[in-house]
Amino acid sequence: MLFNSFDFAVFFPLFFALYWFFSKNLTIRNLFLLIASYLFYGWWNWRFLFLIIFSSFLDYYIGLLIYKESSQKRKKIFLSISLIFNLGFLFYFKYFNFFIETFVEAFSLFGTRLNVETLNIVLPVGISFYTFQTLSYTIDIYREQLKPTKNIISFFSFVSFFPQLVAGPIERASHLLPQFSKIYKFNYENAKSGFFLILYGLFKKMVIADRLALYVNEVYADPTSYNGLATIVATVFFAIQIYCDFSAYSDIAIGIARSMGFDLMKNFNTPYFSSSVTEFWRRWHISLSTWFRDYIFIPLGGSRKKEFRVYLNLFVVFLISGLWHGASMNFVIWGSLHGIIIVLEKYNKKQKILTIRSTTKALGVIKKFYIFIIVCFAWVFFRADSFGTSVDVISNIFSFKTDNFIEGLLNKVIDDKDLKVAFIVVLTLFFVESLQQKRVLYDVLKKKSMILRWSLYLVLILAIVVFGIYGDYDESKFIYFQF
Repeated sequence: MLFNSFDFAVFFPLFFALYWFFSKNLTIRNLFLLIASYLFYGWWNWRFLFLIIFSSFLDYYIGLLIYKESSQKRKKIFLSISLIFNLGFLFYFKYFNFFIETFVEAFSLFGTRLNVETLNIVLPVGISFYTFQTLSYTIDIYREQLKPTKNIISFFSFVSFFPQLVAGPIERASHLLPQFSKIYKFNYENAKSGFFLILYGLFKKMVIADRLALYVNEVYADPTSYNGLATIVATVFFAIQIYCDFSAYSDIAIGIARSMGFDLMKNFNTPYFSSSVTEFWRRWHISLSTWFRDYIFIPLGGSRKKEFRVYLNLFVVFLISGLWHGASMNFVIWGSLHGIIIVLEKYNKKQKILTIRSTTKALGVIKKFYIFIIVCFAWVFFRADSFGTSVDVISNIFSFKTDNFIEGLLNKVIDDKDLKVAFIVVLTLFFVESLQQKRVLYDVLKKKSMILRWSLYLVLILAIVVFGIYGDYDESKFIYFQF
């Protein structure tokens, strides 16, 4: 079920009313929340409910077995079972065909043609997200950083919690699981704050992300038909599109959870105002970045190893991050580019080869713009359907042909009105994001008059109604559903 669908517009008000009706009884409330979450997930494809139920059963009992076991060897065996099943499911659904294709291509380089067919595998929505969430539970218990819950309904509700189930934030059990053991009273301020996040998230998704997608999809479908400037605009638009698309989902998820009394972690913090790629990853998809830090980078040795090993650890983390996002060479290249740049930044910081201090505001802005360009360049590999398309896009960018630019920008892609709206909403976004570097937008608004607040709410609603892009599942789904 999509947050920006008519189905959800009917589902959520009914759920919200019943949730608070059942809120006084903890068991009934959590059971109702669990059923609602399964309905939300099963709306897409009910067959994959069996997968998430099996993962929940597995890790619930593995967690108890690890905690009760005194033998370190047997603890490792139980943890290995959790890792094998969870990562095995993830590998099969997400990477099986990719590795088969890579294997066949590798043999073809030596003149051997293998007749191996790939399988018709449907990727379950959100499998990467809830797999990482349940894995962190068993790993934390193994590390003796967490005690397992004995309440199976609470654990199943934690795994399948519908606001963040299919696209995060990736929550840790230490933060979210205890919240299912608390009875909440309706809090008007939390509800207001939550509903504002939902509204703002829908605005970012439907008015900004989906509108920019009209232009991006056309150019990236056939980049050779467009000149350099048109391709640059499409690439910058995609950078804004994916940010608005993904951060919108997080905003809506956090807003829904907050209206119910739950607290989800912040997943984005104005990432395009970063002064380095390292800082960008501290601000972008924070729940995933910290997951990789705690469960891959640190176990590999983190920063405690020799200098070369630290750089290698960093690169491996970003290589895995690329693969996590998608099973294709383009995602491997995208992750590797970020890994190489972050290694170079760390090396440069230690050796002090090239240091540029932002002594003035103008220099700080230039530095941030430079990092934005680097991130946009890497997004080419993320967005392009194939390596060949990536090459075409990059060739266009560096060819920088400007002839018939206006014609290519308007007539061949989207009309003048849509393009003007696109530029206006992008400028509006950057203005709001600049304000949010120091203060959260809602915290600023709640200090203003009721007339001003409600005027903004109405403007957002009208913008969604008038300028929002509406379509079926394939046209309006959130980008990160594919991961």
